[in-house]
Amino acid sequence: MKISRRLQPIRPSATLALTAKAKALAAKGVDVAALTAGEPDFDTPEFIKNAAIAALNAGFTKYTATAGIPELRAAICDKLARDNGLRYAPEQVLVSAGAKHSFYNFCQALLNEGDEVIIFAPYWVSYPDMVMLAGGSPVIVDTDEGSGYAPKPEALARALTPKTRAIVINSPSNPTGAVLSNSQLRAIADVARKHDCLIVSDDIYEKLLYRSEPFANIANVAPDLLDRVVVINGMSKAYAMTGWRLGYAAGPKEVIAAMQLIQDQSTSNTSSISQKAGVAALQGPRESIDRMVQEFRTRREIIVSGLNAIDGISCHTPDGAFYVFPRIEKLLDRRYKGERLGGSVRVSDVLLDDFRVGVVPGLPFGAEGHLRLSFATSPQTIEKALSRIREFVASLS
Repeated sequence: MKISRRLQPIRPSATLALTAKAKALAAKGVDVAALTAGEPDFDTPEFIKNAAIAALNAGFTKYTATAGIPELRAAICDKLARDNGLRYAPEQVLVSAGAKHSFYNFCQALLNEGDEVIIFAPYWVSYPDMVMLAGGSPVIVDTDEGSGYAPKPEALARALTPKTRAIVINSPSNPTGAVLSNSQLRAIADVARKHDCLIVSDDIYEKLLYRSEPFANIANVAPDLLDRVVVINGMSKAYAMTGWRLGYAAGPKEVIAAMQLIQDQSTSNTSSISQKAGVAALQGPRESIDRMVQEFRTRREIIVSGLNAIDGISCHTPDGAFYVFPRIEKLLDRRYKGERLGGSVRVSDVLLDDFRVGVVPGLPFGAEGHLRLSFATSPQTIEKALSRIREFVASLS
């Protein structure tokens, strides 16, 4: 059987694959300390669940408009104005089945064969593949820990060409947890301003901040670029609503209309019940977010200090999201059972298979010599994972 050529360069999501493997082991009764999933371990707040129950009881179980129910699109506009100082009309908003779906729609609506999209590495694993699925070419601009994972303006300028259709910004970042400062965002804006391309601001982790400065995206620091910015966000992370599959995009009317056309002919509307829950989430109290962020802050300290105490591992403290991205280059020349480790993929395989710790290798994020660990799990699980990682390192020769 012939499979589409467009799938040939596409890789399975490393995070989904490793999370599934860890869950499969756990289902068999294996004691796995899984730090793979980018998913809060908190339950969805009761007031949000109650809104969904009310919708079910009211029979709100039919198709909706592709773009989303009017009250949710209005609530998203209110949220963007209240929290972000960005003014959008409802027709500039598209509700989709998660922020991931929003980015997929964007790529399908925008890109033609050979078009380029600039992505900063380390990057979320799905960005390059979704660009390639739309016929585009991901152009990777490397960043490093020393610069706070901000791109060097000269490197960004070199990467921009007449084929560039978009620049992708993800702050706070998956996988690094880095948060771009206002000055770093302005530096990106200064370069982008000279080129005719869109800017995608993936803000899905905006509420998960551990620094005093408020969240800002590029449209806040460069308001003159607002008509070139597509903001992507969703309910999964801040409201512990991963399984509800609810995200949205806001941007120029013609871009959102094109994205809606893609969604019209693929999924149409997202779940009607999830949409009612989303209205409640955006309009409801914020205490659950504050409690979750405080707990994540505590877990962050446990995991960062624990990793830095292990010989051969170095871990910076992230300012946002719920990931750490430790460096493990010093381990890669060491041997496990007589064989050189060599790379992050083997390290993650050994940790899961032999030490029952689930982590994600840095390679699929465009950063070999790293691992991504999620601290969106209990302190007990984190401590167990740290103990087993210490045991693994001690076994190396």
